[in-house]
Amino acid sequence: METLSIKIKIGDREYPMKVKVEDEAKIRHAGKLINDKIRRYREEFGLDDKQDLLAMAAFDCMVASMEQDQVNADDGELIKDNLHKINQRLTNLL
Repeated sequence: METLSIKIKIGDREYPMKVKVEDEAKIRHAGKLINDKIRRYREEFGLDDKQDLLAMAAFDCMVASMEQDQVNADDGELIKDNLHKINQRLTNLL
């Protein structure tokens, strides 16, 4: 597993990290999305405090993650129900 040493700038700070080569683009994209959220909050609310901006971005990301977890759980239940129905139909055919 090959790793790269990269620096990701979030807000006004650089964070060094070691990432898998295949994850580099994803990690850089995540940093860009965080910076975009920070910029959006700065413009929308007129905030300059970096800690407040990072907290708001983190909160926004957590809410999105929780929403996606719920969608995944709902999808999992739907798939489980459909597999159960298919299994019942196959059993009835045999």
